[in-house]
Amino acid sequence: MNYRVIVKSSGGGIGFLGALTILFIALKLLNQIDWSWWWVLAPIWLPFAIMIIILIVFLGLIILGIRRSYW
Repeated sequence: MNYRVIVKSSGGGIGFLGALTILFIALKLLNQIDWSWWWVLAPIWLPFAIMIIILIVFLGLIILGIRRSYW
């Protein structure tokens, strides 16, 4: 009998934002940049903040749309 093994890779890794975060942290620790830690860690929290803002805007539009349909 012939058995075939298929291995699929999902691409893993740390990704662009992870690499950028590591770069910013290294530059901050080596005193090459004089940024606040908030901006050094921005590649971690900024995408989540943008998603939350977009979610709030869409929920606001949905709520306004529901209120206008009742009037």
